Amino acid sequence: MKRLVERLEALGPWPVALILGLVAGLLFGWRLGDPAQLMFDEVYYVPAGRDTFGLVGPSNEEHPLLAKWLIGLSIALFGDTPAGWRALAVLAGSGTVLALFAIVYRLLRDTRAAATAALLATLNQMLFVQARIAMLEVFAGFFLFASMALLLWGQGRPGRRWLVAAGASFGLAVGAKWSVLPLLPLPGLIALLGWRARWLEAGLSFGSAAALAYLATFLPALLYTTDALKLDTVLGWQAHMFELQTRPLARHTYQSTPWQWPLMTRPIWYLYEPVRGVQRGVFLVGNPAVMWGGLVAVLACLWSGLRERKPVLVGVAAAWAYAFGIWLVIPKKIGFFYYYYIPGLILPLALAVAFHHGYRSKDRWLPAAFLGLSFALFAWFYPILSALPLPNDRAFERWMWLSTWP
Repeated sequence: MKRLVERLEALGPWPVALILGLVAGLLFGWRLGDPAQLMFDEVYYVPAGRDTFGLVGPSNEEHPLLAKWLIGLSIALFGDTPAGWRALAVLAGSGTVLALFAIVYRLLRDTRAAATAALLATLNQMLFVQARIAMLEVFAGFFLFASMALLLWGQGRPGRRWLVAAGASFGLAVGAKWSVLPLLPLPGLIALLGWRARWLEAGLSFGSAAALAYLATFLPALLYTTDALKLDTVLGWQAHMFELQTRPLARHTYQSTPWQWPLMTRPIWYLYEPVRGVQRGVFLVGNPAVMWGGLVAVLACLWSGLRERKPVLVGVAAAWAYAFGIWLVIPKKIGFFYYYYIPGLILPLALAVAFHHGYRSKDRWLPAAFLGLSFALFAWFYPILSALPLPNDRAFERWMWLSTWP
């Protein structure tokens, strides 16, 4: 194993990143057609994808268009089948793995640390499940992390093209789902700190590209066959979406509060019912090693970063704290565990950075052992992550670690 790791490192960071992205894509895409029916919010987003891409008219009006359009594009490219609905989600999930690799490599200049982050993200079951369902989160997350990666790679390079590309990517993230908008300080601070000598130029370049990219996601709405938007009504449509987003909602079986998310006390069944005559389940629950161990890593990064004055350590801890903490003030009437998707993907970054900072040559077994534990837990939960056939309708009980798990 040691020799294999050394050979992979010798390839350089980008071949390793591409290998990890390919592995993630194969893992996410295997048996993508199961379950062979709509599950959870696919009942809203798949029809909305058909309507948005087909330019039929407004559909699922509380959300912007891009992710729904991409679901429709996936159907057009790969067929109106369960696998076709979800195919581009697999691509976005694999792209997220590559973006996280790029972020850590740029921060630490260490291929092993970047690979650790990518592997832990792949094994962090939230990404696995979201990359296999036609929902909005995986697209929004990909564009957000791509924006941050582009900003980090553009630091110290001439011109504004990195800022413009990063801003456009952030605008597309907001165009996929509005919940990314409050996370603007994550890429925003990278832009301002990375270009501190010309912070005004950086802010204007990033912000204008983001705004233009977001507005561009509404171009399909100008071509709807019914109730088409006009250029002068696009801004008014934003108020309409905000009204729908903040309206009171009925109590939901799987709703939860932000305080429950870090400890995973209220995950969600996306599916638990017979499909094609066999009991199957898709359970949105994080990998306990990554999700709970990641909280320890956040605290370790914060403690060591403040004590040793290391901005990278403090920055990673602060990124998770902000991405989670903002949900305490967002005026949503109801919450679900999948809102924790972005903070949950920052935890692999925290683990990789903490391992890179903390282990010495004599105890490099620790990251390897942690990866092994994460893989073992992923394999344990795999049947109820991927809709494998289950023996009976009570089979779920073997995976219910906490009494609060539904």
